[in-house]
Amino acid sequence: MSKKRGLSLEEKREKILQIFYGSQDFYLLKELEKLGPKKGVITQSVKDVVQSLVDDDLVSKDKIGTSVYFWSLPSCAGNQLRNVSRKLESNLHSSKKRFEELVEQCDSLKKGREASDEREEALAELKAIEQKYSELKDEMEQYADNDPAAFEAMRKAIEVAHSAANRWTDNIFTLRQWCSNNFPQAKEELDNLYKEVGITDDFDYMELSPVPLSSVTE
Repeated sequence: MSKKRGLSLEEKREKILQIFYGSQDFYLLKELEKLGPKKGVITQSVKDVVQSLVDDDLVSKDKIGTSVYFWSLPSCAGNQLRNVSRKLESNLHSSKKRFEELVEQCDSLKKGREASDEREEALAELKAIEQKYSELKDEMEQYADNDPAAFEAMRKAIEVAHSAANRWTDNIFTLRQWCSNNFPQAKEELDNLYKEVGITDDFDYMELSPVPLSSVTE
């Protein structure tokens, strides 16, 4: 035998509402939890179902003393449905009005854009201008490397690199002097080591040649 299908949330809501409508009485939550199973709603679900009905204004609740009572009358449900209906009608009216405004705006925008020889010529001219703009933009990008601002940034970067290179040259000279003073007996071995790492007799500070501005504009 197939397993019996449980009630959906909407079906549970209807069952709980039947309890209220059938008696038109006031209930505590614990009383509803006892009546729920008789309608097919398990006790553990009653609280959540009742709360969902309260959230949708289909069930009212109020605290009297230390107890919270719940109730709902058929007339309350009718009022709720009427309120929903009025809201939907208002939204529909607003949507229709907005639609009419958009249609009117669309018709207004079409004026002056009717197909004509003048319009076609204007569109062709606009397309040609856009094409020329695109070509000029591409050409400008080709000369981006010669931009004065880019050149100035490159010049400053070269100066920083030059200073750093000569600073390390100072460090190497200082290290060589220190080694000569502290290990004079290893002069030959040190000379061979210097040559192996590229420190030859012509090793010296780097000179920075000025970059002519004309090279930027060529």
